[in-house]
Amino acid sequence: MTADDSFGRLDDDDYPAYTMGRAAEMLGTTPGFLRAIGEARLITPLRSKGGHRRYSRYQLRIAARARELVDHGTPVEAACRIVILEDQLEEAQRTNAEHRRAAGSPNPPAAA
Repeated sequence: MTADDSFGRLDDDDYPAYTMGRAAEMLGTTPGFLRAIGEARLITPLRSKGGHRRYSRYQLRIAARARELVDHGTPVEAACRIVILEDQLEEAQRTNAEHRRAAGSPNPPAAA
């Protein structure tokens, strides 16, 4: 791997660049919280060759949203389910917009 390859990964939202400790510090939470949302299958960190958890920026954004819900009193399991559903809704909306563009209809249908 060259230095250029390494620097290119800095812009990759899916590159697992952050250790558990650093991820917890960035989110202002504990490693236990990250383990809990992993157990709830909200995010699945990659593992280093030594078996340590590594998180991507995308995973940290997901974890931050879950933490926001938990901070407002939502149980961890419920927060994880909400975040999963929000992500699925966003993906469905993106897919629908692509289909509308492909069909030549730039405007979404009016809400009832």
